[in-house]
Amino acid sequence: MGAEPLTHLPGTGAEPPARPARVPVLGLATAALLVAGAAGCLALPALPPRWMLLVALIGGAAAWMRGRMAGRLLGAAFAGAALCGLHAMHSLALQLPASLERADVEVSGRVVQLPLHEAQRTRFAFRVDSAETIVPALRGRLLRLAWYDDRGVEADARRMDLAPGSRWAFTVRVRAPRGLRNPGWLDSEKHAMAARVTAAGYVRTRSAVDQVGSAGGMDAWRDAVAGRIDAAVGTDTARYVRALAIGDTRALGDLDWETLRATGLTHLVAISGFHVGMVGGFFALLAGALWWAVPRLGRVLPRPQGAALVALAASTGYAAVAGWELPTVRTVLMIAVVAAARLARRRLHIADALAYAATAVILVGPMAVLSAGFWLSFAGVAWLVWCLPDAREVSMARGLLASQWVATLGLLPLTAALFGQASLAGPLANLVAIPWWSLVVVPLALVGTGLEALHSGAGDWAWRLAAAAFDLSWPLFDRLAASPVALWWLPGPHVLAVPLALLGAFWMLMPRGVPGRALAALLWLPLLWPDRALPADGEAELVVLDVGQGLAVLVRTRTHAVLYDTGPAVPDGFDAGERVVVPALQALGVRRLDAIVVSHGDADHAGGFDAVQRRYAAPVVFAPQWDRVPGASPCLAGSGWRMDGVQFRFVHPDVHFPAFRNPSSCVLRVDTALGAALLPGDIDAVVERLLLHRDADALRADVVVAAHHGSRTSSDPAFVRGSGARHVLVSAGHGNRFGHPHAGVVERWIDAGAWVAGTAEGGALRLRLGAGEARVTPERQRRPRLWDAARRAAAGGGARERAALSYSDD
Repeated sequence: MGAEPLTHLPGTGAEPPARPARVPVLGLATAALLVAGAAGCLALPALPPRWMLLVALIGGAAAWMRGRMAGRLLGAAFAGAALCGLHAMHSLALQLPASLERADVEVSGRVVQLPLHEAQRTRFAFRVDSAETIVPALRGRLLRLAWYDDRGVEADARRMDLAPGSRWAFTVRVRAPRGLRNPGWLDSEKHAMAARVTAAGYVRTRSAVDQVGSAGGMDAWRDAVAGRIDAAVGTDTARYVRALAIGDTRALGDLDWETLRATGLTHLVAISGFHVGMVGGFFALLAGALWWAVPRLGRVLPRPQGAALVALAASTGYAAVAGWELPTVRTVLMIAVVAAARLARRRLHIADALAYAATAVILVGPMAVLSAGFWLSFAGVAWLVWCLPDAREVSMARGLLASQWVATLGLLPLTAALFGQASLAGPLANLVAIPWWSLVVVPLALVGTGLEALHSGAGDWAWRLAAAAFDLSWPLFDRLAASPVALWWLPGPHVLAVPLALLGAFWMLMPRGVPGRALAALLWLPLLWPDRALPADGEAELVVLDVGQGLAVLVRTRTHAVLYDTGPAVPDGFDAGERVVVPALQALGVRRLDAIVVSHGDADHAGGFDAVQRRYAAPVVFAPQWDRVPGASPCLAGSGWRMDGVQFRFVHPDVHFPAFRNPSSCVLRVDTALGAALLPGDIDAVVERLLLHRDADALRADVVVAAHHGSRTSSDPAFVRGSGARHVLVSAGHGNRFGHPHAGVVERWIDAGAWVAGTAEGGALRLRLGAGEARVTPERQRRPRLWDAARRAAAGGGARERAALSYSDD
């Protein structure tokens, strides 16, 4: 009576059937699938419909919570993908409607984050008021704005008054966030979507500009502390102390970042998760000492739980000081998980804390997977947790060496994929920087920040000591960065190269005795030495880079490369040579430039020359004889050279042509065994007719880069007919104020039977003069992104853009 039924006979050896294994709802496996689902969604070329995402979210969440093994894992993946898709859809819906593109609107709101003051402009983030703004589409939205110097002393002084937390009312000209698209890892549109930026634009200083509220809040305090650090340190090292103390990297220039990348120290120079963990650990020790000194506190809350809560509060406050960067958020979440486990009196492993933190990040903000910091921070901790033994079992020196080896090898595939580079000097630099900066420089910087929070000026001595300690180590890193082998730039890898390299790293980090560890290095080959798809002998590839309103064209043969123009640059502002041309050449696997041709000295063609030449040091430079380009030889008509069966020849200007700036541009003709290309710079219709009269055969070409960005003063009808071009490539900025390319010019080329493709619509344009029909491949089509599809849908898919993105399908 009441006896349970026998499920097996005692003594017979028969056992009850095993129950199916279950995967924990919150664990490493489900966290990994949740992250993979979110990343997979953002890799799609377009988002599914909203109803489909909602169904996937509900079904995936149910399977994740109630399923077993495969069902739970698949449910986590579907839930992560659907949640990320809904967030992405909302972020894209926040962007500026097409009806307001390049419109002037009156806004009022607050300056958020830290504005960057430059010589001729100030860049800042602006949160529009929710109620008072006239345009409903901008209420409560985040704008990225610039305030340019209008050459007035009083106006410039007002621009410098733009402080964090201050409130302003002005008129801005706005446009939807749009960036340049080139080979490589830079994608400003991706970052704008992740940050939920509605529009970008600039302040119209000729309209009323009124400050309606003074500075205040955490960002204002950070800005004030940055000023105190500058005053206390008094040397250039102050910019690094600012970065280490409060996460303010505004003063770090391009050369500073070059040095940090070459030495693999970018993860240390700004506030990282380690710094937040250090603050939390320090306050946990202080709390433990307080509980020991005042035993009565233990009656209210046991010491371990009290120390955990104090550590969480301190780390949260410091993450706010650091601007809530992702590595700091990840560390705060891990500390919160540990604190919750302490309060619940449960034992928690580091791997579990990592999984819980990753799950929390995805559930709160799934588009964090767009950030390189997400992958590097979580992957770094995961590698260390999996590979390293208990710290109590090894010496400190051995543990440091082992952790550096694991981090270098384990994160190299991600670093190569995310940044296209590998720091060969990084392991040595980190062996010095990690203990010295983390145990001396950073604590002193943090002590200074903490004392400053208590009393203004109290932390000056600590900041000065931090700067002195930093200066002791920096000369070593500067010399390492100057080494020609410090940084290895890698071409853009195949989609399967990164998983194979991660598998190789996993295999190589297996315990001793596992067979074939040396053979695992072969799995790295697709990442480190990818196929660059170079032209054959007698062939050439043209890549018209997307540099905005300017020009930069790479002409590549089997073993050589020539750069025609270097993109635009403005003083103390955007330098396409540094920001676009050099990274794109590195992503394309260009290890050296055999020649640079500067068509003429205008800033939109020659502005990036110094940055490109600093990186590549081309042995030969050509420019018009009247333009003062350093080390340049004149590009005289009739001169030329031959590479890999491809003939390069200048057809303009001749030695007697006067110095007329645009009309004096170097006109370069590239002849291959299977076609020709013409690069005319900024010549006008008069010069086009002159060249046609002088040597019409020299203008016959299969491919023409439209002169002067498609201006109506160029592309003369006779020149268009005489060239006989099948493809015309236009380099112009999206929505530029000059109206390039002119509609009449585009129509003229189309009527002559040419396909017209523009960088403004398609990004960088690639075309090969080789076997088979020449075809243009826009970068936006070669690597489609879901934000491209959303932008085209919002704009109604203009005819010109549809045409530009469909050329390679013809």
